[in-house]
Amino acid sequence: MLPVLKSAARGEVRIFNVVELLADELSLSSDDRAVFLPSGKQTLFANRVHWAKTYLGKAGLIELTRRGYFKITERGIKVLQSSPIKIDNNYLKQFEEFRKFTDSAEKYISGISKPLETKDFSASKDEATPDEIMRSAHEKINAALAQELLERILAAPPEFFERLIINLLLSMGYGGSVTDAGRALGRSGDDGVDGVIDQDALGLDQVYIQAKRYAIGNNIGAGAIRDFFGSLDRHKASKGLFVTTSTFSSSARDTAQFLSKRIVLVDGEQLTKLMIRHSVGCRVEETIYFKKIDEEFFE
Repeated sequence: MLPVLKSAARGEVRIFNVVELLADELSLSSDDRAVFLPSGKQTLFANRVHWAKTYLGKAGLIELTRRGYFKITERGIKVLQSSPIKIDNNYLKQFEEFRKFTDSAEKYISGISKPLETKDFSASKDEATPDEIMRSAHEKINAALAQELLERILAAPPEFFERLIINLLLSMGYGGSVTDAGRALGRSGDDGVDGVIDQDALGLDQVYIQAKRYAIGNNIGAGAIRDFFGSLDRHKASKGLFVTTSTFSSSARDTAQFLSKRIVLVDGEQLTKLMIRHSVGCRVEETIYFKKIDEEFFE
């Protein structure tokens, strides 16, 4: 991580160029540079540089400037001025943002995989089965992906959030076509409703949508839920979907639960889980098959 941070001290840099630069500085041989991940889509060294960039970003030492580019932050400059011998996960834990990232990763893992809640495999890999180790690693990768998806959404233009919701709802089976969904959304400020989409391909029922792209910490309160409820009432609608990139306060969730109309709340964490599940904004990098003995073959 330290070499990646030093490379950003020279100004805005492109991650592709950093990979090549560090490979030269570390005197990697051509054979070293040619070692690929099992997927064959990325070299092992490039993969490690990318992960170093991700972790430095979570700690607030670098920041993304545009697609594929990043630069050092004031905090990152101070870290370099302290002349650290190395930067690793333990070093980054001094920063609250990084601790929140690792905490949210564990929360994400426990939220999507109940069997893993009872045991911490990272603490004692010798006691875990190979399946459990692979599953734990897979879920940690998904947790990092979820964090990056949320950061990309917040950094994108406002209209991107509307298109994202369209694509996600279509991927989940709502609406008839992209054209229909696009026509229904994008009416911000229309009497408290940001859009409406067919619940099914035939349009037998409709779901009204409220979308708020708020930064982390800017939570949705009960007042916003009541306002949305009033908008649903004016539209004579019985169902509503409230999506935000932040979170909902406990009073907001209680309000939605006890109102007479069905209002589903989707916060930033659940939004990224749905995006990963339905491959919206992400793609399959590699497929790994787990095989076991075919008992019938040997009978």
